Amino acid sequence: MAESREINIHVPVLARVEGEGALDIAIRNGHIADLKLRIYEPPRLFEKFLEGRDYNEVPDMVARICGICPVAYQMSAVHALEGIFGVQASPWIRAMRRVLYCGEWMESHSLHIHLLAAPDFLGYDNAIAMARDYPDEVRRGLRLQGLGNAIIRLFGGRSVHPVGVRIGGFYRAPDQQDVHALLDKLRAALPDAEALVAWTASLNLPRDDQIFTSVALRHADEYPMNEGRIVSSAGLDIPVAGYEDHFREFQVPHSTALHSVLHDEPYLVGPLARLNLNLDRLPEQVTRALQATGIAFPSRNMFHSIVARAVEVYYALSEAVRLLEDYEYPSAPYVPIVPRAGVGYGCTEAPRGILWHRYETDEQGLITSARIVPPTSQNQARIEEDLRQSLDAFGLANSDEDLRRHAETVIRNYDPCISCATHFLKLTVSRP
Repeated sequence: MAESREINIHVPVLARVEGEGALDIAIRNGHIADLKLRIYEPPRLFEKFLEGRDYNEVPDMVARICGICPVAYQMSAVHALEGIFGVQASPWIRAMRRVLYCGEWMESHSLHIHLLAAPDFLGYDNAIAMARDYPDEVRRGLRLQGLGNAIIRLFGGRSVHPVGVRIGGFYRAPDQQDVHALLDKLRAALPDAEALVAWTASLNLPRDDQIFTSVALRHADEYPMNEGRIVSSAGLDIPVAGYEDHFREFQVPHSTALHSVLHDEPYLVGPLARLNLNLDRLPEQVTRALQATGIAFPSRNMFHSIVARAVEVYYALSEAVRLLEDYEYPSAPYVPIVPRAGVGYGCTEAPRGILWHRYETDEQGLITSARIVPPTSQNQARIEEDLRQSLDAFGLANSDEDLRRHAETVIRNYDPCISCATHFLKLTVSRP
């Protein structure tokens, strides 16, 4: 009976993800006949908006692409444009950019773990229902998220769409008194972050090993955030400027978000991919916390992504403490810029994975072309592949409702930022 069963699962609006998307699955004779993760938000055309704008406007404009990860867009942009202008950031600027990024990882990962993903693994429909039984855990998550927002506010002036970043550095440096006050709170939160790693590992996570290619930045001596080469678990090792020689974006009929492949195969970006490729870059205390979970990394279980996010929260908090402990007010929070024509590339590690930018400028520093490849669009093909494999492993003979719940859990596990991914739509016009 199970073999002849026909199932059509239609999820018109995915819950607990950023943005709007839908899922359609057709099962025929015990096999998935068709599966589409439909992204139907209208394209936002940010690359076109940037054309003709002055280089100084770019950090504030790209920050508006996402309210959850604006720092990532700013950092990829400033690195690309500074590459064109031949800018060398000072050690202070480099360190404080890293602190700023730590704040974004903390707020984004904490939001996803506690409000979006954990209810799936604990059997709740939403975080409000979960909070009745797990009030301490939810409060801990909100505290960590709040500290991440405080870091962004310290350097950016506000926690959403920060305005403190400029090409060449920052518009202003925080006062030492403000830094020290925040530093005390960050130090006090370290036990919370360590406990979060253990808690996520204790969740009843499905066992679903898959073979996939991890892609992330790799730095010579740091866990990657702002800098590094693009590497993969399949042996790729290229400079940021070589991205277009190996990765390809393409349009699919059912999505306004482009799909991306590496050598014509889907791949994974994000916290699990980063951790798989950069385990040896974690500091000792974070490594100990990870080892205490008993989960072996590198991991092929996509549901270990929530543990990887918790590890990165602990890492980001520890790294922010380390860097701010040596904070000194700089002689200047930015270096001067002399615009020139050229092509520049930037790639940094957004909470959801590598975020690649390419810009061309004219002699006055006006943007003549821009290309932005967000992590969620890079994960689109991998999500669909994961859904096929995970649903098969889960069992297609399960009820329609159980299949729907499992499929939504798989999608939420990637923490997709759908609005980020709908920035471009390939348009072909045929005229007589």
